[in-house]
Amino acid sequence: MGLSSFGCKVCVTGGAGYIGSWLVKKLLQKGYTVHATLRNLDDVSKVSLLKSLPDADARLVLFEADIYNPIEFEHAIEGCEFVFHVATPLQHTENSQYKNTTEAAIAGVKSIAESCLKSGTVKRLIYTASVVAASPQKEDGSGFGDFMDETCWTPLHLSFACSNVHLKAYVDSKTLAEREILSYGNSKNAGLEVVTLACGLVGGDALLSFTPLSVAVFICQLTSSAIEYQSLRFLEELLGKIPVIHIDDVCDAHIFCIENPSINGRFLCASSFVSSAEIASYYQQHYPKFQVKPEYLDGPTREIGLGSTKLIEKGFVYKYDTKMILEDCIKCARTRGDTGL
Repeated sequence: MGLSSFGCKVCVTGGAGYIGSWLVKKLLQKGYTVHATLRNLDDVSKVSLLKSLPDADARLVLFEADIYNPIEFEHAIEGCEFVFHVATPLQHTENSQYKNTTEAAIAGVKSIAESCLKSGTVKRLIYTASVVAASPQKEDGSGFGDFMDETCWTPLHLSFACSNVHLKAYVDSKTLAEREILSYGNSKNAGLEVVTLACGLVGGDALLSFTPLSVAVFICQLTSSAIEYQSLRFLEELLGKIPVIHIDDVCDAHIFCIENPSINGRFLCASSFVSSAEIASYYQQHYPKFQVKPEYLDGPTREIGLGSTKLIEKGFVYKYDTKMILEDCIKCARTRGDTGL
């Protein structure tokens, strides 16, 4: 019997985002009482999205908190047994106390970890990390290792093809923030377990009214979107191939990490490891009317394996393969009226 049967109280930061909203929905379904944070409680569309979820009226409490002022999360964390830190700063605020998103992300994880320790009730902190922090690229830039696993850390001194200032900032912030938050899971903070889930590119359906950015990246070879295709290729150049995962599996993995009796440390969270050319080939085969551009089929072929089974060894089971992820991405975009799909 899961912990949810005891009416456990949990906190989700970034509750109105792509992953956050789906996670809140699943937690409510399982019987948890959820404290969800949003940047602005006057944002009617985000507030109404969360309040419309089944059981939200009985077991969802919304809090206003901004990652650029992380002390605001303290009230949301108070009294919770588990905290999911999903929120991440993506756009820099000029009048902020921090010089960039990386500094803000690091300050955010430190403050949230300190709030967890201060609460006296939080048993475990789960951080939504990213595979961009786990590149198997060798430190000297001479190529990739044979596989990608939890021992891999992105060498931030290297430059990567297809990058830009925003992608570089995202990689820096996710890598340094994950390292920082993992330091709170050591023995000096007895009583607090820290789990980081380095998630692959997330696809599938969404609760949001618009197509999430990561879903747009998945379907960029159908929409011929140059900006999203650059992001797809950047992931491939950074990681060798593209680790992918379905939104439902991502959120199930997060919940698995609080329902496990004891879990601590870093876990890669991806069901498949594919090339951009393999994705394009699938679209060419199953959606010929879109006439996939020849250059999309011409991507690099690398023999790199996804060398991690840590999450599976703990008992987690992925339900969605690459085909299911791609099909759900197309459905998601179509229901939101994306041009041409």
